[in-house]
Amino acid sequence: MAGKTCSCGRAVDGANPNVRFVLPDPVLELPEREGTPGTWMSHGTARESVMMQVPGAGPFVRVLLPIQLDRGHTLTYGVWLAVSPDDLQRTFAVWWEPEYADLRLDGLLANAIHPWGLLYTPVTATVRDPEETPYLTGSPDPLLARVLTETWVHDEVVPQ
Repeated sequence: MAGKTCSCGRAVDGANPNVRFVLPDPVLELPEREGTPGTWMSHGTARESVMMQVPGAGPFVRVLLPIQLDRGHTLTYGVWLAVSPDDLQRTFAVWWEPEYADLRLDGLLANAIHPWGLLYTPVTATVRDPEETPYLTGSPDPLLARVLTETWVHDEVVPQ
């Protein structure tokens, strides 16, 4: 797989690729993106941040979207979840605390995922491991529910 890149412009290599979206798609649509006046990020840059709130786009929390591939591989996307302002505050309050292990977030997927799209699809994220970012674990949307539970053909799913 050497030399392949994803729609986020990052190289995708190896049997278990990881793809990290730097920004939520709604933020990409803003003229100043994360530089929009009034933007708050949990860390110094969007790439490092796990939470952000951007005027004109909303509040977001970084989550992981694991996709099971054939040959026993997994493609993991680091995506953004659009959440309510109250959920962002609640998430910030527990992120570095023991209560983080019980965090559950309901929101909308804030990145389009190749090849399905899925932008603005409702989804639930939960913490599997207190040392990791929350994982997308369920959705009332039939397609996203399939993406989360079925095994997909590697060459049809991994960005080319």
